[in-house]
Amino acid sequence: MSRARYTLRAARPVATAAALLLALMTPVARAAPPPGRPAAAGDTLPGYSSSVSRISNATLARMKHSHRAGCPVKVRDLRLVTLRYVGFDGKAHTGELVVAASVAADVTAAFGALYDARFPIARMLLVDAYAGSDARSMAANNTSAYNCRKVAGTGRWSEHSYGRAVDVNPVQNPYVKGRVVQPAAGRAYVDRSRDAAGLLRAGEPAVEAFTARGWGWGGSWRSSKDYQHFSSTGR
Repeated sequence: MSRARYTLRAARPVATAAALLLALMTPVARAAPPPGRPAAAGDTLPGYSSSVSRISNATLARMKHSHRAGCPVKVRDLRLVTLRYVGFDGKAHTGELVVAASVAADVTAAFGALYDARFPIARMLLVDAYAGSDARSMAANNTSAYNCRKVAGTGRWSEHSYGRAVDVNPVQNPYVKGRVVQPAAGRAYVDRSRDAAGLLRAGEPAVEAFTARGWGWGGSWRSSKDYQHFSSTGR
């Protein structure tokens, strides 16, 4: 303790008995737990909430980049999921994902587990906010799901094209194959032993939120690692 701080405290007037009693009776507001930490007594965040709805005309109009004629899934087989998540600021936010109707229950349950564990998510917007660009969405650290696109470098539809895959915090959980790291900012997180909020690691609650429901995780792949990627098919 510095001398200046000590002098300042000593110079304060002595509190009266009434003031001390009032201070003891006044409740102290508790801050939310640090991002990535389990909920604890006194946590002030609201409870988890989510909703699942059919793709309305208004939502479809917003999906002009992620969905088009020729995609392998019909609009009627997709659902808009709106859910609450914990941001890197430790506060509750509302995000949106489009997923296949068949996996909507899994997705809402998995993100509910993430919320309860206070696992932080940077942002959660439809990929159309980035004109359907997977690269731009990853660079923005956007958690997303449905996007009608091919697997990079192939003519094969991505699992995202079926609404059966979710990418979580792409910067903290990059795609890694040899010297290739995507997004570029993810290079700082190739070392999976580092202590950083938002990382997905084997055996931890955030990964088990999906794998316990039978989903596969790209972090367990052998020839490459796609740490952000979860899919109901394991692909």
